[in-house]
Amino acid sequence: MTIKRREFLLFLGATAGSVALNSCHQKFVMPFGDGANSAKNAENIPGSINFKPVKGPMPLPTSSAVAETGQLIQISTASAQQQAQAYSTYEVADDLVLPEGFTYDIIAAWGDKVGDSHFGYNNDYLSFVETGKDEGLLTVNFEYISAKPWIQTYQKVIGKSLPFAKLEKAITPAGKSGINVFGAPEKDPIKKMVKQVAKAALIDVGIGVISVIRNDDGKWVRTNSPADRRITGISGLEDGRYLKSTGPGVAVFNKKGKGYLDKLGDKIIGTFNNCAGGTTPWGTVFSAEENIQNFVPEPVFADGTSFDPGRKNFYIDAEEIGGLGNVFGLAGNKYGWMVEVDPANPKDYGTKHTWLGRYRHEAVGIRVVAGKPLAFYSGCDRRSGHIYKFVSKNAVKDPKDRANSKLLTDGMLYAAKFNADGTGKWIALKADTPVNPDLPSIHAGGIINLPLRPAGGFFKVEKDAEAAAFKQKFKTLDDLYEGTANEKQGAILIDAHYAASAAGATCTARPEDTEIAPDGSLYITFTSGSASDSDGGPDLRIFQGKDGKPYEYGWIMRLIEDGNEPSAMSFQWEMFAAGGEPETGGLGFANPDNLVIDKGGNLWMVNDMSSDKLNGAVPAGRIDKDGKPISQSSLRGLYGNNAIWFLPASGPSVGEAFLFGIGPMECETTGPFFTEDEKTLFLAVQHPGEVNGMRKDMAAENRNFAMKTIDGKEFMQTRKVPAGSNWPGKKVDSPPLPAVVAIRRVNSQRLT
Repeated sequence: MTIKRREFLLFLGATAGSVALNSCHQKFVMPFGDGANSAKNAENIPGSINFKPVKGPMPLPTSSAVAETGQLIQISTASAQQQAQAYSTYEVADDLVLPEGFTYDIIAAWGDKVGDSHFGYNNDYLSFVETGKDEGLLTVNFEYISAKPWIQTYQKVIGKSLPFAKLEKAITPAGKSGINVFGAPEKDPIKKMVKQVAKAALIDVGIGVISVIRNDDGKWVRTNSPADRRITGISGLEDGRYLKSTGPGVAVFNKKGKGYLDKLGDKIIGTFNNCAGGTTPWGTVFSAEENIQNFVPEPVFADGTSFDPGRKNFYIDAEEIGGLGNVFGLAGNKYGWMVEVDPANPKDYGTKHTWLGRYRHEAVGIRVVAGKPLAFYSGCDRRSGHIYKFVSKNAVKDPKDRANSKLLTDGMLYAAKFNADGTGKWIALKADTPVNPDLPSIHAGGIINLPLRPAGGFFKVEKDAEAAAFKQKFKTLDDLYEGTANEKQGAILIDAHYAASAAGATCTARPEDTEIAPDGSLYITFTSGSASDSDGGPDLRIFQGKDGKPYEYGWIMRLIEDGNEPSAMSFQWEMFAAGGEPETGGLGFANPDNLVIDKGGNLWMVNDMSSDKLNGAVPAGRIDKDGKPISQSSLRGLYGNNAIWFLPASGPSVGEAFLFGIGPMECETTGPFFTEDEKTLFLAVQHPGEVNGMRKDMAAENRNFAMKTIDGKEFMQTRKVPAGSNWPGKKVDSPPLPAVVAIRRVNSQRLT
């Protein structure tokens, strides 16, 4: 029997929240549609969305398909036999697939010239700040290096050779641990090669600004204005273009303490691991430094100073090139921040605001209300990561005043405590906050990481008695951090994740995007409820599947501050949508990631399934060769490529998900951003060909999948899957290139 969407979400702890949220008299109805009443939803599709959903590999209540008879079948009203027939075969396209009447234009791709540098790799968040009619500045994040396609095509795309083969041979004896060249002599031949490759890789990450204009044909093209520029992972190292910093963290940067000192004070070399972000009403852009632990040491000492750069080795593995800060001696405590950039100022290379906290930032939701303090929301994208809110000390006067950036230099950072009844509160991360960690037993994975004292860093707590002893030993955060009052506050912000865990903030399910809706509510995507051996997992009282166990496929949550006040210290929350297969109550996607909310309050979502799981075969019965059930993680192969989804927030199809687009092979669709007139949706296509690299001779293979109809009947699907990618060139042996596109209707009308 198909489980109703509402029934599934209520099981996840939203019952009390449903009552509370509905009492807030928000502008639109909470979208908990009855998934089982799919016939009604199907009848209303033409009146509630203005595009025909594309066909994915999985039958969905919101999809239709042409059967072998040539008849158009609405899946929600089709029999199990008809569904199985319509989806018995499926061919995956190495292209950005869009609905009929839509097209896309390539605006920029890896290697294109930008100022005195070039367009970087693995483009992620996009921000479009309009400077006039049909023109503006597009700010682009560049996150990390996908090892195989980057190494395979670097010389062809960039036109320079790097000693990849010699370097890989030299570091092979070190194995997965990599190699430490931080203290090696400058003349050391291996260090020279590491520096050459690491420099090229760091140039390919960071931030870019490009100017664009919409021509008479409706296409967006570059204009290459003086504002075009790159902010790279080594800005400042050789060119003097250091990034600036504000807030209490600066006091730590400026002092000599227990750990490593880079002798640059409040100046910072570069930015990297730039994932999602946010855009302010006054025209600046925020870029989130996420997985910095892959480039530099993340742990710090009790005074906030960094571990030695040699603690993070340079490495090349099947997924990425990491430890890039090792050879340059980068101080780890200067990364993991939100970076503010004014795209219109060619001399601005970014400011890191330390009041916003240091952790694995994925995005930032920016709430600006005249007469109220600023509220900045962000999540730490790790298994067990927290949700944070910064509230400025002073209030906003004019939301469009560029002086609002100064409000980020004073305020307080809070971490969220979620209760299973749909309520929650904000915990201040300051010295007098009590130490009160949650017990490891309530978490997926059965662990929680807490600050290690006096050694520095953190330690894994696996027994409830250990957590109780920690609370008994340390009474407040003041007992865990060192320095003057300002230095201690800086150290807490630098160590925000572990400080928040010590203070009792809720460990969540890999929070990714945080977006403010038109009514002031906050939407949060939680990508995965699974645990890891190192970071642990979420609080299972809040984030669980129907069997009470960890749930891989993720959720979208809606949070409303009490009184709808940006500075409120309590809130109410409810699950808006859940990933998973329709027969179990999911909406047909897995691992929700970035969001953009249109003017009607509707959600456009892109998802982020791991590249190595995309289109992975699933045998009959979903049983592996050893007779064990296929894991939730491996079942993600059923969902095909990462995609673009539309989730109405009101109307007859509320609570459903419609497949708007599908990305090329082994890519992640990221950074969706609308123009003001909503005639264009900018989108970043990240790491096509990440696993198999360049597709050679249009190679493809057939794989078998144990699919299910929307009411749970299993059938086998034969799926043709390209081996690697040639996108965006789409020609034989074209190199796969991360690129930014503009999606538009052929008739130039609004998308929304």
